Amino acid sequence: MSNKVILKAEDLDGYLTSEDMAELKTLDEMFKETMKSFDPINEEKIIEGYDKMGDEMQKICKKHPQIKVYTFESEPQAQAEASRVISKLRDVKTDHQEFMYYSQRAYEMLFRLAFINRKTDKRGHLIVKTPVNFPVQNYAVHKIPDIDHKIHNSVMCVMLRGALLPSMIVSKEIEEYSSNGYITPFALFKISRNDSKNESNMEYVMDLDRSFFDLELLNGKDLIFADPMNATGGSLVTVVKYLQDNGVKPNSISFFNTISTLKGAIRVTRALPNLTCYTLWVDPVMNEKAYIMPGLGDAGDRLNGSDTKTHPRNIIQLLADYGHNISSLYRSQMFEIERTVLG
Repeated sequence: MSNKVILKAEDLDGYLTSEDMAELKTLDEMFKETMKSFDPINEEKIIEGYDKMGDEMQKICKKHPQIKVYTFESEPQAQAEASRVISKLRDVKTDHQEFMYYSQRAYEMLFRLAFINRKTDKRGHLIVKTPVNFPVQNYAVHKIPDIDHKIHNSVMCVMLRGALLPSMIVSKEIEEYSSNGYITPFALFKISRNDSKNESNMEYVMDLDRSFFDLELLNGKDLIFADPMNATGGSLVTVVKYLQDNGVKPNSISFFNTISTLKGAIRVTRALPNLTCYTLWVDPVMNEKAYIMPGLGDAGDRLNGSDTKTHPRNIIQLLADYGHNISSLYRSQMFEIERTVLG
């Protein structure tokens, strides 16, 4: 007998207000107007269209304090860096290795947005032993923000495939900023959506038989989800509602996205009041298949490569396929994930 949890798209729209729906409709109309300049391409009109949509989305996001958009929250120099990173991730010419590299940069930026505050953070110190040992062993002192109180209660929650490497990146940042090298526990969920459905009747399915987590470990914790794309918000809401129905009361929930649709960001923050959505970039709309537009394609396949229908990889095989560079850089995270899966 199948052991699965299903959430339907109409359940998600119940969290949106009439004002939300009206603002999202306006953006949809603006994007459709801009699309008229795609073929044949009219660069001047495209720039004009995206400038107008950007201003509109920034105005809407100001009404939602739980939605933190990197390019709306940061200074111009950092905005330019984020824009360049997103442009590389979107580009059809960006290959697998480049996509992994720019994904790492994206999540390092998101980590700073969520956890680093130069005005309020106390200073901590790192004393580093260097390779120079003549005439005596040398050491160096480096000042870093003391954020132990922000990160030492955290658990990485992975909605598998495309979320695996981003979750490892965030966990690595937590380890590096921790005063004692804290390694986050991992909770692994197998979530999929029925791509035969349209955005209006989409279904999200959590396969409990292929998920690995301990409910007791999650109760009272700061849960962190890192997923490259937040289109509808359905996968996240499916997981968290399941946990809540089973007695888990998170202290807080953070959702890190490279790109989020405005609709997806509003949905998850409306559905989960103790959640903050951190996204590097916000895109205006989805198409009928619930794919983000303009989007960046299938982030999971671009990070992990595509599975064949006859030989889908499990999570251990995905880890193995990342190769030596990833396994050596994220060895603590890989060991923790393997321990969670294998017991």
